[in-house]
Amino acid sequence: MTDIPHIVILGGGFGGLSSANELRNSLSSSQVKITVIDKKDWFMVGFAKLWIINGTRTFENSIGSLNELSKKDINFIKDEIVKIDIQNKNVKTVSHNLQYDYLIISMGAVLAPEKIPGLVENGLNLYDHNDLSEIHNKLQKIESGIIAISIMGMPYKCPPAPFEASLLIDSMLRKRGIRDSVEINFYSPAPITLPAAGPEVSKQILELVNSEKIIFHNSSKIKSVEPKKLIFENSQANFDLLLAIPPHIAPKIIYDSGLAVESGFISIDRDCKTSFENVFAIGDVTSLAVGETMAVPKAGVFAEGEGITVAKNIISKIQSKEESALFDGKGGCFIESGKGTASIIEVDMFSNSKPSTNITESTTDNLSKKIEFEKERLEKWL
Repeated sequence: MTDIPHIVILGGGFGGLSSANELRNSLSSSQVKITVIDKKDWFMVGFAKLWIINGTRTFENSIGSLNELSKKDINFIKDEIVKIDIQNKNVKTVSHNLQYDYLIISMGAVLAPEKIPGLVENGLNLYDHNDLSEIHNKLQKIESGIIAISIMGMPYKCPPAPFEASLLIDSMLRKRGIRDSVEINFYSPAPITLPAAGPEVSKQILELVNSEKIIFHNSSKIKSVEPKKLIFENSQANFDLLLAIPPHIAPKIIYDSGLAVESGFISIDRDCKTSFENVFAIGDVTSLAVGETMAVPKAGVFAEGEGITVAKNIISKIQSKEESALFDGKGGCFIESGKGTASIIEVDMFSNSKPSTNITESTTDNLSKKIEFEKERLEKWL
């Protein structure tokens, strides 16, 4: 067998799975070897976490197994990545040593609650699957008091999700008949609800949460958390239950390998190439600038689009073609109302002079689309 190119993909999330599948659908196992490495052996569409919180889902029913990749002649290694050696085109895991011809880094963002003093001891992490059943149980037990939802760093994954969480929690408490005894406060360091979506959509989201008596506190930059108390840069607030969206950073080995500077992300352009030859990066581990002040939001649908872009660029190179694909910056995020309906925030980052966003009305049809979105990804990728 002649030496065929080896494509190593770090991370089995939206970006990694979309690129692996796109590559394999275009190139057979006699043309290219594909290896996906992830420290966990399951994939979950992020918004299923909110369904675990409100009790309509379990963790087990929300995941797909990455071991299924082998059926498509995509190797899967469940292991911790310990070193990326770009000079020698080598990736080390705890028990493997892999040479690559092309590297796709799609390791996602890491939640860093430890960056906020007192958070780990006094709050629960809305984005950590390990905290979901505890959040669910606490919401089932609470009879009265104050729930605080606090975004503790920007950028963070799935920008609409914390707002969606507040609406689903509101609806859970209504079903239990205790909503009037519980205050829901929402804190964000940003001046508006969704900076990435612009002022118009932000205003509509603000109206949506306000209509359910969820109080939005803007420009609330967290400093630390004490028992039952949030300490902001210029104010304080009490809570009985804290659900936090902690700061996000890149995995440590990204900094160790010189791909990004501490606490930042890997800078890419629309072709998703890094500054190193045949090394690509996609999804939440990256920062793709849009104009002077914005970046593509961290959301699965964008990682998926970037994954397809990278796959096309690698296929072009392997087939010695000149053309280069660019990520189109289009995507949509769902925002569920808690009333059996959902809106879609439609985003187009690049086709106009500035990003355009739009929010649809909340319908049952959009909620069906959300459920279908998850089902489709799990079926086509795994």
